[in-house]
Amino acid sequence: MKQILILNGPNLNLLGKREPEVYGSESFEAYFLTLKNKFPSLSLSYYQSNSEGALLDKLHEVGFEYDGVVFNAGAYSHTSIALYDAIKAITTPVIEVHISNTFSREAFRHHSYISPNAAGIVVGFGLKGYELALQSFI
Repeated sequence: MKQILILNGPNLNLLGKREPEVYGSESFEAYFLTLKNKFPSLSLSYYQSNSEGALLDKLHEVGFEYDGVVFNAGAYSHTSIALYDAIKAITTPVIEVHISNTFSREAFRHHSYISPNAAGIVVGFGLKGYELALQSFI
């Protein structure tokens, strides 16, 4: 059974509350249960942090043992060279996910430091983007 981590960055703990017109009205915890039921062949775990250092630590922890990481780094996608370096350093493939279409939003969201080292990118499909990313590991 493949071991996959879903890793969410800053403000994603507010899903279901924050800008529902952009991010939807479902909490990620509720959606994670849906994912676990939809993908019984995968061993899924979930971690969220608003702290860049905690996200780095989690990537280091799983980055040589897990079969994949689905990573929504939130705003850190556009600012973090440290996350760029961490993803480049690990051997576990990372799929970058963004709930909204970052290219239809503010110009600063059009660049990602995650993308160059990601195995793939899913942008703009809402929460379904996590499902699309998980399917790539099957």
